[in-house]
Amino acid sequence: MVFSVSGPSLAETEPAREIWKKHIIQPDIAPGVKGQPTQINTVVADDFDRDGHMDVMASFLGKVTLYKGPDWTAKVVMAEMPKDRTGRIAERGCIHSTLMDVDGDGDLDYIGSNRMLFWLECPEKPFEQDWKRRMIHLEVNGAHCVITADVDRDGKPDLIANSWRDSDESTVPNSIAWFRVPEDPKAEGLWTAHFLADGDAPGRNHYHGFGDMNGDGRGDLCSGAPVGEWFAWWEQPEDPTKPWKKHLLSDDDPGATNILPVDLNGDGDLDFLASRGHGDGVLWYPAPDYKKTEIDPTLADPHSLAVADLDQDGDTDIATCSCVQDGHAVWYENDGKGEFTRHVLEEGQESYDLRLVDMDRDGDTDILIAGHGSRNIVWYENPLK
Repeated sequence: MVFSVSGPSLAETEPAREIWKKHIIQPDIAPGVKGQPTQINTVVADDFDRDGHMDVMASFLGKVTLYKGPDWTAKVVMAEMPKDRTGRIAERGCIHSTLMDVDGDGDLDYIGSNRMLFWLECPEKPFEQDWKRRMIHLEVNGAHCVITADVDRDGKPDLIANSWRDSDESTVPNSIAWFRVPEDPKAEGLWTAHFLADGDAPGRNHYHGFGDMNGDGRGDLCSGAPVGEWFAWWEQPEDPTKPWKKHLLSDDDPGATNILPVDLNGDGDLDFLASRGHGDGVLWYPAPDYKKTEIDPTLADPHSLAVADLDQDGDTDIATCSCVQDGHAVWYENDGKGEFTRHVLEEGQESYDLRLVDMDRDGDTDILIAGHGSRNIVWYENPLK
């Protein structure tokens, strides 16, 4: 179905234009079983073996599994999660992940998070050789989000991760940190954490976005917290290793989880796009006043959020998916001025993590989903040709 979105209301207007074909990489790993250990919470994609086909990596059941495209043959590359600072092993695997060329050898390595941070070195033959695991940090725990960005503007990517647990579970509670890659990342020893949000991100901060919000040439960070019910952004100082200045956008958004800096109305300024992944609704904060504006207040638990020009008309569209069983996988067509039309990809698909990537390498952007409670990995083929 297609819905026209105007302010706080939704009205059905017409049938869906074109169907996005669903492809299943990993069927439900535990049909009929309930509980966190069977969830699939994160997925990433790249042509790891450089054979011209996109491959996929996901973490579940305490492992990290690599799928070889285009047939999605599975290979376990990490058989057990590393122990956290208390000796506990996360049975369900990573809560989030990202790709980064950690060792500078030209291929992308895997960074995983849960109650710790680690990376897996991509070997020359990723489907034949072992991926060596190395630890990044143990004190930054409850890491619900890992992203990469050039924080210190040295031309090299850095890692950003959160530590949302309270003081009874973490030595660095309610915080967000960034890490420079060590000069020798393969050497023994943990990475140095620089806390941009030093104890001032309470309420289980979730997902982050990075962009230069104030035009000073330095990247800033935004985040949301479902228990804290806030969205906020942190302004980077001249010395990024010092605490950053927090700017509150809202403190009355129950279930706040995802937020991204993006120009949605084409005026050249970065806005904030957000979702309440443990509540209801997709919304945005248009620059420069950042007045809260609902895009779709009815969508239940949109726990994943990504942006790209999905219809190739020159503006930025939105993709998201609910993390509840009766939710929806949807994308919002932007008219270029910040008005949106909702397109439902599928009803009943769940997600904690969603990536926009050209899975079939036909020149358009497809939607890859880690199924969370659906316990599957699927992607939806963009019908553009």
